[in-house]
Amino acid sequence: MTLKGKNIGVAFTGSFCTYEKVFKELEKLAEEGANIQTIFSDASRTLDSRFGRAKDFVKKAEEMTGNKPMMTIPEAEPIGPGSLLDILVIFPCTGNTIAKLANGITDTPVLMAAKAHLRNNKPLLISISTNDALGINMKNIGLLLNAKNIYFIPFGQDNPKTKPNSMIAHTELLIPALEAALEGRQYQPIIG
Repeated sequence: MTLKGKNIGVAFTGSFCTYEKVFKELEKLAEEGANIQTIFSDASRTLDSRFGRAKDFVKKAEEMTGNKPMMTIPEAEPIGPGSLLDILVIFPCTGNTIAKLANGITDTPVLMAAKAHLRNNKPLLISISTNDALGINMKNIGLLLNAKNIYFIPFGQDNPKTKPNSMIAHTELLIPALEAALEGRQYQPIIG
């Protein structure tokens, strides 16, 4: 499968430590010829961190994709009625966003984008990045693993010695995971 010409949403949440890897993969996705629409959560568009300034990340996303990022709930809502995307990836997806998504909470642009997109029975791909994946958030990940049209980029523990509950997606598998999800398949193995 080719991603050329596919309308792909890439939604950023506040796992800033992963942004360097995320933007590397976003560049590859752009090179594939996909039409990329970015969506920024409130945290990702407003909070500066030791990993960079929010406004710089927003600017970089716009420059890489050629599309103005969606940054508000009203901007993201038309994704559903307009059937604007072939697939949406939450890249990265924090534990907070996982918990809200699993429990039907829609209070950020990213969650609105996900809700709006899922109403069209199209695939949502999740790239987890959370320190509590093997802790309190495991139940939410389990709910999403069993949800219709929700897929995951394969993931694993990122530092089992000092952060035993933490898991992160293998972001380098974005493209094959997108291709599989577009075909209605979970890319395997999911945990590794």
